[in-house]
Amino acid sequence: MMMHRNKVMLMACAAFGALTASAHAQDDEDRDVITVTAQKRAQTLQEVPLSVSVVGGDTLERLNATNFQDYLALVPGLQLNQSTPGEGRLIVRGVNTGGVASTVAVYVDETPFGSSTGLVNAGILAGDFDTFDVERVEVLRGPQGTLYGANSLGGTLKFVTAEPNTDGFEAKVRAGVETVDDGDIGYSGAGVINVPLGERLAFRGSGFYRKSGGFIDSVGANGSDVKEDINPSESYGGRASLLLNATDNLSVRLSAILQDIKTDESNSIELDAATLDPLGGELTNSVFADSTNKAAYRVYSGVIDWDLGAVNITSSTSYSTFDQTIHDDFMTFSLAGLVAGALMAPPLELVLDQQTDYQKFTQEIRLSSQENDRFEWMIGGYYTNEEGLIDQLVTAVEPGTVNPTPGVPVLADLAIDSDYEEYAAYANATLHFGERFDLTAGGRFSHNEQNAFQETDGLPGLFVGPPEVFPTISSDEGVFTWSVAPRFELNDYAAIYARVAKGFRPGGPNVLPPTAPAGTPFTYQSDTILSYEAGLKAQTEDNSLAVDLSAFYLDWKDVQLFTVVNGFGVNTNTGGARSVGGEATVTLRPVDGLNVVVNGAITDSELTTDTDPILVGGLDGDKLPFTPKYSFSISGDYERPLSNNVTGYAGGTFRFQSSQFANFSPNGRSEFPSYGVLDLRTGLIFENYSIELFARNLTNSRGHTSGGNPNTNLPPGVVTAGVLRPRTIGAMFTAAF
Repeated sequence: MMMHRNKVMLMACAAFGALTASAHAQDDEDRDVITVTAQKRAQTLQEVPLSVSVVGGDTLERLNATNFQDYLALVPGLQLNQSTPGEGRLIVRGVNTGGVASTVAVYVDETPFGSSTGLVNAGILAGDFDTFDVERVEVLRGPQGTLYGANSLGGTLKFVTAEPNTDGFEAKVRAGVETVDDGDIGYSGAGVINVPLGERLAFRGSGFYRKSGGFIDSVGANGSDVKEDINPSESYGGRASLLLNATDNLSVRLSAILQDIKTDESNSIELDAATLDPLGGELTNSVFADSTNKAAYRVYSGVIDWDLGAVNITSSTSYSTFDQTIHDDFMTFSLAGLVAGALMAPPLELVLDQQTDYQKFTQEIRLSSQENDRFEWMIGGYYTNEEGLIDQLVTAVEPGTVNPTPGVPVLADLAIDSDYEEYAAYANATLHFGERFDLTAGGRFSHNEQNAFQETDGLPGLFVGPPEVFPTISSDEGVFTWSVAPRFELNDYAAIYARVAKGFRPGGPNVLPPTAPAGTPFTYQSDTILSYEAGLKAQTEDNSLAVDLSAFYLDWKDVQLFTVVNGFGVNTNTGGARSVGGEATVTLRPVDGLNVVVNGAITDSELTTDTDPILVGGLDGDKLPFTPKYSFSISGDYERPLSNNVTGYAGGTFRFQSSQFANFSPNGRSEFPSYGVLDLRTGLIFENYSIELFARNLTNSRGHTSGGNPNTNLPPGVVTAGVLRPRTIGAMFTAAF
């Protein structure tokens, strides 16, 4: 790893020398210019004074990367904590303590997706939208509180979808098949069509279906009743968009996105707690009641852009919903015998049926100046109204069935209703001091009001008390976030920048009965991060070499943690944490057709104060969860003509990450070992179609992505953890019309 870091630094220093030596002007059309909207206006990547990674749609398609896990290697500093497709936690620059609210904001074009509150499990429900027909994915590292508001504590991930266009008809279809090592077959299909409906009106629609074969076996509750490939998953949906260019200066875009993600069992396997090796050397998990998990995304949006000359007005309106249905085992191993004995019932299994829903309306209006070489400004207002629900039902069923156990009533029925309303106003401006130096600064004031109440019912004495409706708990809070970023162009091809920025994650109410003992917190506060960052962005005149370097220090205050106080599960604020490190991206294009990208990150994140050792388990100096200190990847692709109508290509990606820790736990926490993953790809591109072969995780690496801590629902000496998908080999056919 040290050798790799030294090589990266040598390459970066050599690149810096070559880049700063170039001083000749060159037209934009002669360069490979990457345009982003990280600051809510179109800019080149080099103009943006913050750390941004961009993964283009062509790259995503070449890598057959359709979800978070597939393109992690392309974004330094980005991690994913996940064991079930559609249920994952994004982590940027180590900002993670395992809380229930998100630290990374997810946007689809102009629309924020995901709950702003900590009462609807937003922390583990990041919107994992399929990337088919996505123009690019932008990842903004560091707090983005000024322009992206709540929950952009660690950063923002933004899907930029392909717009309809009036230039002409186009269509594309893709079909693929794959097989996973010691598992089942998967297949996929996708298609997109763009239809001009006149000189000023166009429609674009796409759809996809993907089935991933299972690869984990169940050995049953008593070591028998083996079931194979218990964790298949499906993802399907589509997008539709209508674009009207009413005049040369006024456009209206309406869009709808629908996506469902369905899984059976999770991607978790049983491990020996001491060695973290799979029990019996195989990918297995002992399950009782069969599990299902379905997540449904719906996003409807309308965006109006109106160029009034000196001022541009943008209005973004959206309505989105998220519905998750879970059917899962509920601690049968540890509790079923106790329940059966207490009720004098026959053998039984315990199951949990959970519904997690939210609806979110947003409206944003902003005014911005045109591009200017002296002063550029933007002001805006934002409003969101959200309603959330978590409904949990615990019942007893006959073993191996879904039939209720005779004579056993509903054991627990709990529901939490919540609502969240936020108003925000922001301003951002860039002042240009001559041709080379500019200063960008902005601020945002956000005010939110929240209400929540809980209803409980069920069999008193086992899981709940008597039927009760808790009183509504309310909270309100105002937070000011800001950013300052000077930037200096060394020449036409290199710029350095610094940035200080503040981000926040809203606090909120804890749902408690009025009889809760003194000292039990009825509300918790927002937590904030103050980030210090410096970076270099540069490229050679011919664009054969480009570097993007950044270093950061994050000071995290009033960290939110979920814990138990006086017997009640609540969100609380503890002391602090910090994260320090750096990222590097080096792109090499030494000859025509060859593209090599090296990404690397060093992230040293830890608590700076003790948490409760009995309830939480984190102590001063403990590393933050699921954040490797070192990670890097190298990706290379070579493409060349084989004849007048045929082009061939071959490529590969290798990524490595060092060891990482599981979530904090008073019973001890696992340290997962380092791992590396190798992917290969090759294909032939004809005039209107292509044929591709690919292999992912060729070396069958067993990297861990979640879990790892002791659990009372497991036998002593056993833990479970999410695992990477084993070696997967497949083929893809694409045709364009």
